[in-house]
This record gives sequence, structure tokens and C-alpha cells, in this order.
Amino acid sequence: MSAELLVVSLLNGVSYGLLLFMLSSGLTLIFSMMGVLNFAHTSFYMLGAYLAYTLSGVVGFWWALVLAPLAVGVLGALFERYCLRRVHRFGHVPELLVTFGLSYVMVELVQLVWGRSTVPYGLPEALQGPLFTLYGTQFPKSRAFIMLVALWMLLVVWLLLTRTRIGLVIQAALKHPEMVQALGHNVPRVFMGVFGGGCALAALAGVIGGNTYVTEPAMAGAVGSIIFVVVVVGGLGSLAGAFWASLLIGLVQTLAVALDYSLASALQGLGIAVHEGTWGWPLLKLTAAQVAPILPYLLLVLMLILRPKGLLGTREG
Repeated sequence: MSAELLVVSLLNGVSYGLLLFMLSSGLTLIFSMMGVLNFAHTSFYMLGAYLAYTLSGVVGFWWALVLAPLAVGVLGALFERYCLRRVHRFGHVPELLVTFGLSYVMVELVQLVWGRSTVPYGLPEALQGPLFTLYGTQFPKSRAFIMLVALWMLLVVWLLLTRTRIGLVIQAALKHPEMVQALGHNVPRVFMGVFGGGCALAALAGVIGGNTYVTEPAMAGAVGSIIFVVVVVGGLGSLAGAFWASLLIGLVQTLAVALDYSLASALQGLGIAVHEGTWGWPLLKLTAAQVAPILPYLLLVLMLILRPKGLLGTREG
């Protein structure tokens, strides 16, 4: 791989990884505070993109960037209040099932309202075109904007949880809910706010990811499994772990796609003769680009075997 291709691939990998972090951070917050793995999380990501598409045609993209996450956050809070909270006392399995069902309901509703095909959710004029050209390759403004928003969001969430009274109440409610309730705080309302905030973060990722990539009903399923890989690899309940795991997976996938090397070529480079008659040739000839889609899942399996609690997690996976 040339130096030019390496630098461009690193930039693309970081931007994609930070988009994954925007998605996984909300899921991590919900799990760390409530112990709920929200299977509908990427559906809120999809809904954020579609709402932003509609609002952009009315009030413009920049207002949609604010209003769409707020609207989705309110919907998420209402779902927690009137649905998830009712099944919470029955254990985690009903919670998983109700969010699993919600994910399908949301996809079907989106298809009924906006149709089954891709919608023309385009970039605003300010984010169109390249930010700079490096080694003859253009780096889009939209990807740089994703990186900027993701880092800003990380800073805001960290300050909120560690430097504000609300953040201290949230963390205390996680560990000692009865004590927090006795001090006069409404713990169920705190959890409702956390769930709604996590959904809003997913919607924010949808607003800026939908016009950078594609907005379609399948977008939720396209990133759904990857997000759970990020959460498990980073460590269940660890926001810092989700950040580093997102960057790791984004870089691994992006760099692997750019590599045209295989085990066969590596062995030949070491002077070991391999050919079509060699045992295992169908696997040896596979290039890194061909196996790139399964690399995150291989990483997930290895992490669960070697370190079940993830990179920075405190709970077993």
C-alpha cells in the first residue's frame, strides 16, 4: 500500500469510526444506566435521517440537525415511559423482545410513509465538495463534518456526566436507585431521560450520516450488527471503550478494503510455493478486501474468548 492510499484510508476510517461512535454511544449510555440492550437503536438512527430529510425541505438542513434528534428523543422517552417501563419488572428478556418488535414496526412505518426506495436526502451547499485534496484524492467536507460533530458530542456527553449535577444524579441512580429516590429525585424520570437522550444521539448520527451515505429503510439493518460489535468489543457500558472500539473497527474495515493482499501472496513473498493444488487454496487466495466485511465479527469472537468484558468494560459480555 502506498503512503498516499494509506493516509486517505486512515482519514476515511476515522470518519466512519466516529459515525459508528455516534451510534454506539447512545446504546452504551442506555445499557450502562438501565441495563437494557435496545435492539431498536439503529431504527432511531434511520428515523432521524428520514425526519431530517422531511424537515430539510421545510426549514433547511441546519434546523433539521437540531429538530430531528429532539423529536426522536421525545419519541424514545415516550416509548420508555409507556412501553419499556411496563415490561421492566418481568426481566431483561421481555425488554429485549419489545425493543426487537419495535425495530420491525419502525421499519414498516418508515416504508409506509416514505416508501421502500432511497429518498433524495442531499447535502446542504455548505457541506458539498472537497475540504482538501491530498495526493490527488479529495476528502469530502461531509466526512470532516461527521468527525467534528462526533468529537463535539463526545465532549458534551462527558461534561454532562462528570461535571454537572444532572450527570451525578444519573450515575448515582445507576448504582443506588433507592437512595437517590429517598433523596427526592424521580429515578424513573431519570431513566426516561437517559433512554430519550440515547435515542436522540442515534438520530443525530442519522441526520449527518443519511445525507453523507444513503437514506433508505435498509440503513438500520446495515449498521445494526456492527453497532453491537462495537459495544461488546469496547466493553458493555463503557463510553470510552465504545469510542476506541469504533475507531478500531472503522480503521480495520477501511484499511482492509484497500488491501489486495492474501495469505497466498504473503506465503509466496516468504519463498513458500503455493498454487491451486495446495491444501486450503480457496481460503489462501482470499484477499483482505474480500474478507473485510467479516473482520469485525472475527474480532468480536476473539474478544469474547480472550477478554469477555471488552477493552474497557467492567461487565462480562
